[in-house]
Amino acid sequence: QVQLVESGGGLVQAGDSLRLSCAASGRTVSGYAMGWFRQVPGKEREFVAAIRWSVSTYYADSVKGRFIISRDNAKNTVYLQMNSLKPEDTAVYYCAADPRDWGTRRPNAYDYWGQGTQVTVSS
Repeated sequence: QVQLVESGGGLVQAGDSLRLSCAASGRTVSGYAMGWFRQVPGKEREFVAAIRWSVSTYYADSVKGRFIISRDNAKNTVYLQMNSLKPEDTAVYYCAADPRDWGTRRPNAYDYWGQGTQVTVSS
C-alpha cells in the first residue's frame, strides 16, 4: 500500500509561483508513474502532469510551459513547480501513483491518491 501526502498549496496572486510536493510512504514509488491532477467543485478531475520511471514527462496543454513536474527517488517525492499562475489554476491539486508506469492522463489508471492540497490564485 502506498500513502501519498501533498503539501505546498496556498493563496497566491496571479503571476506568482508555488511548488507542490507529494511525499510517498509505504513502499518506494521509483518505478511508478506519478501524476498531478486538479479539481474544482462541480467539475471532473483534470489531468495536469505526469512523470514516468524513465522521467518522461507529460503536460496538459493548459499548463505546458508554466508547470514542471519532477521527482526525487531518493526522497520518494514528486514535485510540481507552478509558475506564472493564473486564476483559472485555482483548484484542489491531487497527487496520484500508477504502479504500472503508464503515465496516462486518465485518473482511473492511478491506484493511489493523496488527500489534495488547495491552490487559490487571486487576480
